[in-house]
Amino acid sequence: MSMQNAVPAAAQSSRLALEFPQSLAVYDDYATAQKAVDHLSDEEFPVENLMIVGTDLKQVERITGRLTTGKVAAAGALSGLWLGLFVGVIFSLFGQGNQLATILSTVVMGALFGLIWALLGYAATKGQRDFSAVSAVVATRYEVLVEHKHLARAQELLQQRADLRPQPTF
Repeated sequence: MSMQNAVPAAAQSSRLALEFPQSLAVYDDYATAQKAVDHLSDEEFPVENLMIVGTDLKQVERITGRLTTGKVAAAGALSGLWLGLFVGVIFSLFGQGNQLATILSTVVMGALFGLIWALLGYAATKGQRDFSAVSAVVATRYEVLVEHKHLARAQELLQQRADLRPQPTF
């Protein structure tokens, strides 16, 4: 492979990188970091030299309810029903014969398959996770980085707005 072929891949991966980034400000929420970048943009600062980086990541899990055999069975059957409906519609579009019978049979088979599969999965946990939850990885702080050659100008522009001034870090 020649170097000419490697350049586009390297250039593409550098789209999320600054050459010599410096910390401009750290904020407690993304909205304030975004507001700071927007202010700099309004002042015609070259914002392509900025980056917002979420730091201090943590996983948050919100418990949404208790799982029971009935809830698991219903959710599995419903999931399988939708898959069966999709497959049935596809089969009926390209197949011959009674289209309604094709759709109904795949819906029933899908619901049955989903029910069985969900109950098997639930039984395999042996009660170690009898709850449902949603989870996300979130940042605790948001740091605005700037290319080193634009640091002084960006700091000067942020000092104009009291609500966007960087907080001292210790």
